[in-house]
Amino acid sequence: MPSFIPPTPLYCCPVCNDPLFLQATGKSYACSQRHSFDLAKEGYLNLLPVQFKHSKEPGDNKAMMTARRQFLEAGFYEPMAKAVAMMIDVVQSQQPTLSLLDLGCGEGYYNRKIANYCKSSEQLVLQGIDIAKFAIAAAAKKQPETQFVVGSCNRLPYPNKSFDMVLRIFAPSDDQELQRVLKSNGHLLTVTPGPRHLWQLKEFIYSEVKAHAEESSAPLGFDRLTTQRISYKISPDAQQRAALLQMTPFAWHANAETQLALNNTEQLDIETDFVLTLWRLS
Repeated sequence: MPSFIPPTPLYCCPVCNDPLFLQATGKSYACSQRHSFDLAKEGYLNLLPVQFKHSKEPGDNKAMMTARRQFLEAGFYEPMAKAVAMMIDVVQSQQPTLSLLDLGCGEGYYNRKIANYCKSSEQLVLQGIDIAKFAIAAAAKKQPETQFVVGSCNRLPYPNKSFDMVLRIFAPSDDQELQRVLKSNGHLLTVTPGPRHLWQLKEFIYSEVKAHAEESSAPLGFDRLTTQRISYKISPDAQQRAALLQMTPFAWHANAETQLALNNTEQLDIETDFVLTLWRLS
């Protein structure tokens, strides 16, 4: 008789780092140390134990999530999302299936765009992780076929060599963790702000506007393969400008007078400037 081959674990226990396996009930995951994590009714898994939280509800709050949803769903960043899908297509053309993790995925906007725009999306195995539970719950509702996890991007609850590719759009990460969860010759796709990103919005906030510093060094353990810069103008209305402000770090520096001036401006054309970089694990 053939020997028993245990299932490959999807996740690692965030407490002890042992493999987590789906239990017979189909409603929870547990490790050999009996740490157990229930699947939420929306289908996601919360792998952020309370002892690893720095606040009661870490990540974006509901107001910030609502602002991000309003702005993204209006399509202002869709050209960038299409460019991301095209880069993924290039990598996927070299292999039949591609497992991809979206770091800091929020409500799963880019995951859904990837599923829509990639040529062989049926061969993509998509997963997403974010520290904000409310965002992950919303993502799981909108894309039930994708596996979403509440967890830290700096302490990824996945086994070694889990993914062919990691997507990092404006998200923090730990270089060593990226190396760990990527397969040999795995790819990292980053999206960072270009020098002129949201220049006109910044002019409302800062007396002296400075260009974004471009990424000067490669993530530890990665080689740069290609870089693409995507720049175009958007013309959000007053409500959409307010939403855009709330989803950026600039909101912390915008006082009531600044917000009123931004709201009262009849029309404002704002530059977007993205740098897409494809890296390969050394």
